[in-house]
Amino acid sequence: MKCWGLALVFLALLLAGCGGADANSNHHSRNGSTGGKTGSEQPDLRTVVIDASGGKKVEVRVEIADNLFEQEKGLMYRTAMEEDRGMLFVYKDERLLTYWMKNTYIPLSIAYIDSKGRITDIIDMKPLDDRPPHYVSSEPVKYALEVNQGFFEERGVKVGDHAELPE
Repeated sequence: MKCWGLALVFLALLLAGCGGADANSNHHSRNGSTGGKTGSEQPDLRTVVIDASGGKKVEVRVEIADNLFEQEKGLMYRTAMEEDRGMLFVYKDERLLTYWMKNTYIPLSIAYIDSKGRITDIIDMKPLDDRPPHYVSSEPVKYALEVNQGFFEERGVKVGDHAELPE
């Protein structure tokens, strides 16, 4: 009986320790605009410059998602993003792209961009929308640029405009 009691106490302590670590990591990844980065880590930002229809140059500071892990995670779990920030998804080849908003709390707009930098689509996406139909490009593209919803409209960016993409 004494042995079982010690085993239960040990198990309870072990589970409490594991739960505390998970709770802290989830807390960090869901708060702030650092996107799950903790401490002094800052995302490596690059600049996308869009030649908007009205003749204005629009700059967006972006994180680059160019591998499968970053592309699957995207902007999940973030609760805010600065006004002039976004995420640029980069693919090796042009293809039809489909996006969804699983675990994404921020209302976003997505611009699909072909290999020549032409914006082919701009679509508003609803937070936490993970039910089909998903947000699909109208033609094969190489890039997807996610920004806060309304960013493109407020700055006069339209389908057909050209984006200068970081190398």
